[in-house]
Amino acid sequence: MSRFPTLKILAFAAHPDDVELAASGTLIKHINMGHACGIIDLTRGELGTRGSAELRDQEAESSAEIMGLTIRDNLNLGDGFFEENEATLLKVIAEIRKYQPQIVLANATSDRHPDHGRAASLISRACFLSGLPKIVCDFEGENLPAHRPKTVYHYIQDRNIGPNLIVDISAEYNQKKKAIMAFKSQFYDPNNQEPQTPISGQDFLSFLDARAQEFGRLIGCQYGEGFTTERCIGTNNLLDIL
Repeated sequence: MSRFPTLKILAFAAHPDDVELAASGTLIKHINMGHACGIIDLTRGELGTRGSAELRDQEAESSAEIMGLTIRDNLNLGDGFFEENEATLLKVIAEIRKYQPQIVLANATSDRHPDHGRAASLISRACFLSGLPKIVCDFEGENLPAHRPKTVYHYIQDRNIGPNLIVDISAEYNQKKKAIMAFKSQFYDPNNQEPQTPISGQDFLSFLDARAQEFGRLIGCQYGEGFTTERCIGTNNLLDIL
């Protein structure tokens, strides 16, 4: 028996707060259904204009508690400088094999921040390679067995690149906002005297509301989160996808 918890959904993020902004409502929804979910942050966000890596570690922990995550790990690959290579792929593969998720959520395939698209490619490739038994992946002396998630969904971030899938997060939206605001160093705080960034103004919070309302409107609900897919979504019952 594995010493690691098995997760239904594992979300990866280039930076702490990426998942909170774009996919935390979806995680909260499935956690509230009783499914174990987790987040793996690839970096500590140490190059961010505001705050520090140590502060963002604390904020990530607080947000994880708000969401009810089963696990949250950080691979510390290097904000701004991580690359898609054998070493980073093996680190991501180890996380996939440890937690054996059915679904992986990953960064947007293209976005304002170049780390996002690079993370999307790294995670997608690692999900495929993780299913190859001939790839040996040792973690603390344990050879982790091959595991390939059933599907990868990419959450939509700063750029609206058009969703293929939208999740209704109307009931979870207030909890999502609390998870986002756990990152006090990054978002609107009139008492924060650090330099302003594209996400630190009050207008950015209004943008988040508008984006969620836009996605919600497309499926007839109040708030939604959008994803792009790597393959067609299948069903054996059309009534499941009304």
